[in-house]
Amino acid sequence: MLIYPDIDPIALELGPVKVHWYGLMYLLGFAQAWWLGRLRARKPGSGWREEEVGEIIFYGALGVILGGRIGYMLFYNFPMLMDNPLSLFKIWEGGMSFHGGLLGVIVAMWLFGRRYGKTFFQITDFIAPLVPLAYFAGRIGNFINGELWGRVTDVPWAMVFPHVDNLPRHPSMLYQAVLEGLVVFVLLWLYSARPRPRMAVSAMFLLLFGSFRIFNEFFRQPDAQLGFIAFDWLTMGQLLSLPMVVAGGIMLWLAYRGDSRVKGK
Repeated sequence: MLIYPDIDPIALELGPVKVHWYGLMYLLGFAQAWWLGRLRARKPGSGWREEEVGEIIFYGALGVILGGRIGYMLFYNFPMLMDNPLSLFKIWEGGMSFHGGLLGVIVAMWLFGRRYGKTFFQITDFIAPLVPLAYFAGRIGNFINGELWGRVTDVPWAMVFPHVDNLPRHPSMLYQAVLEGLVVFVLLWLYSARPRPRMAVSAMFLLLFGSFRIFNEFFRQPDAQLGFIAFDWLTMGQLLSLPMVVAGGIMLWLAYRGDSRVKGK
């Protein structure tokens, strides 16, 4: 059995300014997305210029932050939002939703496409492989904060989170970091290394991430304010991930069907 290492969530203090590890993980995530994006843009026939990568990361960052916060309050803390609408802006108190961030990025990429004259799936196929490592960094930030712990278990690698209780639990934020972050990145990077039909890379991201998220939710403790949504096992994370898997499967079928409309022509 392991004991959670009590890590100070504040990485650096500069007078009254406190720099949190969680914020640094977000910066690291955006930085690696920018670096990987420039690598992809350099590939012959990519259809992208390196100068465009910075712009798309800026749009994506806005989508992640705004969508992630709004999504968290709508999906996970709606009563608080109704009681105090200003709580939406209290980002320093924590609370970000991946699924909300995904919706925010979708809107941001649509706006980017309108401005730069690129089709929606041309954009999402390009950025999809950049997302998982950024997600990995975010989950490491959750681990440093000692949040999103797992359910009680007796596995040898169970971890006790003393700030929660003295029960051995799954370190579920690390499961998510590895499966939804590292594993999805490797599979998607390899898959996108060869030419694929338009929309296929985006579809594969939805399929892989949604499937792993549903699996990992069986080990993660449901949010206290929500509990299980249904059947004593369905969580909000699983409910929000199911449409990702369905949409990904349909999109992949359409992509390989060879419909000219799918290819954005």
